[in-house]
Formats: sequence, C-alpha cells, structure tokens
Amino acid sequence: MVERIIFYVLAITLLVIIFLKMMKKNDMLYLISLGLQSLSIIINLFSLIFKFDINLFFKAIFYIFSIALPIAIIICEKKGINLTELEHLTMARIFLLIKDNKKAKRMLISLIEKSPDCKEAHKMLAAIYEKEGGIRKAIDEYVRVVDLDGQAYDAYYKIATLLKELGNKEDSLDMLRKLVNKKPDYLEASIALSDALCEQERYKEALSIMNESLRHHPNNFDVYYSLGMIYTMLNDFSSAKECYEKAAVINTLEHHTNYNIAMIELILGELDDAQRHFHECLEDEALSPHAYYQLSKVCMLKGDKETASQYLNLAIELDNRLYKRAMEETIFNPIKGYINYPFMDKEEPLEMPEEEMPEPTKEELVIEHLEKTYSLVGKLNYREMGKQQQMQEKENNPQIEK
Repeated sequence: MVERIIFYVLAITLLVIIFLKMMKKNDMLYLISLGLQSLSIIINLFSLIFKFDINLFFKAIFYIFSIALPIAIIICEKKGINLTELEHLTMARIFLLIKDNKKAKRMLISLIEKSPDCKEAHKMLAAIYEKEGGIRKAIDEYVRVVDLDGQAYDAYYKIATLLKELGNKEDSLDMLRKLVNKKPDYLEASIALSDALCEQERYKEALSIMNESLRHHPNNFDVYYSLGMIYTMLNDFSSAKECYEKAAVINTLEHHTNYNIAMIELILGELDDAQRHFHECLEDEALSPHAYYQLSKVCMLKGDKETASQYLNLAIELDNRLYKRAMEETIFNPIKGYINYPFMDKEEPLEMPEEEMPEPTKEELVIEHLEKTYSLVGKLNYREMGKQQQMQEKENNPQIEK
C-alpha cells in the first residue's frame, strides 16, 4: 500500500509538471508523454479499486511511462537538450530513410516555425530542396545556416556550388574566395576556386591558391594534379610534368596524369618516355582512343609507319571522330592511304553538332591545350622528319642526288 501511495503522489506530481510544460510549449512530445502517464495512472487505479494483480512486465512499463519518461524529459531540459528539435529531426530522418520527402519537409518546416534558429533543420531542408531541384530555396536555407553559424563551412561551399549552377559565376567565385580566406585548409573549396579562376584564364591567381593548399595538403593527389593543369596552361611544362609525376606516384590508377605527362614528353621530344606513358593509358577505356592516336604519332616520328597505321586504325575504330582529325594532320600524310574509313552500324556523323557538344571538363581543356601546343611544336618535328626521310631516300638511292 505504501508503495502505491508513493507511486501515485510522484506520478501525479510529474503529470502536473508535464501538463504545465505542454500548456507553455504546445508541443506534441509533452502531449504524448501526458497521455502515457494518464493511462498508466488510470490502469493502476483500476487495479487498486477492483483488486486485481498486474504482472511484473506491465508494471515495469507503467513505471517507465508514468515515472521514468517524465523524469527523463525534465533532466534533458535541465541539460539544455531541446527535445522538440530532437523529436522533429528524428522523425524527419525516418521519413527521409523511407524516401517520403514530403512528410520530412513538413516535419522540418514545422520545427523551423517553432525553433527558427535550429541550424540542423535548415541544413536538412536545404539538402531536400537541392535534391528536388529547388536551387533558390536551397540557397536560402543554406544562407540561414551560415547566418546562424559563421563556421558552417560546408554551407558556404554549398551556396557557392549552387550559385554556379544558377549561372552566377562571379557571386560563386566571391563566396569561394571568402570561404578559402576563412578556412585555407578546405581542400574542395580551394580546388573549386582554382577551377573558377582557370575558367577566367586567371592562372597565376589559381596557382597562388593551389600553392597555399599544398602547404595544408602536402601529399594530396588532387592538389598536385590541379597544379599540373595550371602549369600546363601557363606553358611551364617542366613544372607541370613534375607535379603530374608526383600525382601519379600518389594515385597510380588515375591515367589522366600519365596522359598529360606523355603529351608533355611528346612536346619535348622525349619519344621513348612518351610511348611508355601512352601505353599505360590504354588501360583507361575513355582515354584509350586518344592514347592510340598519340602512339601513332610517336611511331611516325620514329619512322615506323606500319605500326603507326595500326595504332591509328585502332584509335578510329574506338572513336570514329578521330578519322576526320587524322585526315587533317600533316604528320599522317605518308600513311593516309592505309587509314580505314570508320565502320558504323547506322548512319552517324563523324562529328557531333556544335550545339549538342557538352561543355568540356577541365581535363579535356588541358588535353586540348597540350594538343594545340604540340601541333605548333610538331610542325618543326614534321619538317625534321621530312628531312630525315629525304636523307634516307638519298642513301638508299644515290641516283637522286645526281
């Protein structure tokens, strides 16, 4: 009997406290707790009036609902844990887990109405809007996150990325610059800022950004690879090659580094090294047509026309657009009669219409720059190759000189 009296006094006291909190905060959590407390007290009261025993399992549950749960709520509040936020965020995560974005958004908007300064709610809502394609709404939510927390660097980065998607490249660049100034070791932001500057051909500024990033990330593949691309665009091929080689040591599976090294070696006339690196690029399905194409040039420069024509035909077989390019290049004049017209199952253009061409990636722009540079330097090589062929013909047929 004493135990039951203590239970009722404590349970009713806690019931009153939770009721007052519910009236003050008007939150579902307190209403649920109040309902569970009331149910437990009523069942216990009925067991006392009608004198029936409650088994141990149900008795434990009633004690949890009527005593432990309200005490836990009071302790959490004393420790500054916002249970309303916790409840709404948990429910939103559950809805996201079952891919019910609509209910997740509703839960987060409801939480923001009650707790406008809940950073996590704004962040989650922004991520949902971004996923749904509501870029402007997502930016607004990420801006709110930044307003609430000046060190929310991921939100800064997201805003910059989304601004670029909207076409506001200058605003995106300014946001990235602020972020890198605030947090110089934020690698993704440094690379994004460097890329944005390179798009505007501000290579020296980009170089400064990546050299600073190198101080914070001295053994990072992306840093060395970005530096290699910047030096390439500045035509500092010795520095570019050095950076690419360091990147290749860090990540042996990234074949773009080997391709760029090979192109630089081709420009510098280091044919054996270029041939070796182009061979390594054949493992990459996307790069293999271009690697075969460049290998055919190396073979032409070495005077091996038969192998050159084999490589060139393999390149065209993998990418028929290379046929037109090969027919326009002077270096292939001696073997143009051995170039196979690309076989196609259906009528396809050898070149994609300009309006359908996707915007080139930064890797493609660097490769294009290297190829243009080689085409300028290559003219000298072709002349030299022509002279060597003439001398060889004279040696083989002395009558020519006479």
